[in-house]
Amino acid sequence: MAALALPALPARYKPASIWALYAIGLMPGLYAFYLGIYGGLGADPVRAFEHLLGLWAFRFLCLGLAVTPLRDLFGINLIAYRRALGLLAFYYVLAHFTVYLTLDRGLILSSIAGDILKRPYIMLGMAGLLMLIPLALTSNQWSIRRLGPRWNRLHKLTYPILLAAILHYALSLKVIDPEAAFYITVTILLLGYRLARPKIMERKRAKRMAGATR
Repeated sequence: MAALALPALPARYKPASIWALYAIGLMPGLYAFYLGIYGGLGADPVRAFEHLLGLWAFRFLCLGLAVTPLRDLFGINLIAYRRALGLLAFYYVLAHFTVYLTLDRGLILSSIAGDILKRPYIMLGMAGLLMLIPLALTSNQWSIRRLGPRWNRLHKLTYPILLAAILHYALSLKVIDPEAAFYITVTILLLGYRLARPKIMERKRAKRMAGATR
């Protein structure tokens, strides 16, 4: 399949477009907060708010991990936006966890501990958050220069984080509905592509070399 040739955004517009992504990306959370204040989140607004924040965290995590396959397979280069997508995922995870600790559990340690023992999927969510923290802290040019090759190895944690996230989400549901099935499928495709990528890229290089020698 031939790569899609998309017009590149002029470099001078990229910073503005990245900040626009942050602004647009935070709007769903702010809108959910607005709905919660004015009674638009149903009979259990805290749980609904918590769920929406977690769902948007997962969506942004998937979008960030989709950047590489889109570039490899279709020539759609969105690499300039990957950091923003990852940080948006982190912000939503942090907000999701904060709502759980404060509004849901009321910062009562015994209640939190009991909930963890009763619902092991919460530990998976916490593990995902703990793995996300070093990625968020090193999502800057200084860290990239400082860590060198170790930066890439560290940021491969995004794949275990995705696995923890989908397990946290799926196990929190009583029934796997079509929406959950869609996210599970997306996760399988992203993780599967990560495993298959070395061979895919090797074949692409071989084809380019074969074409160059003709």
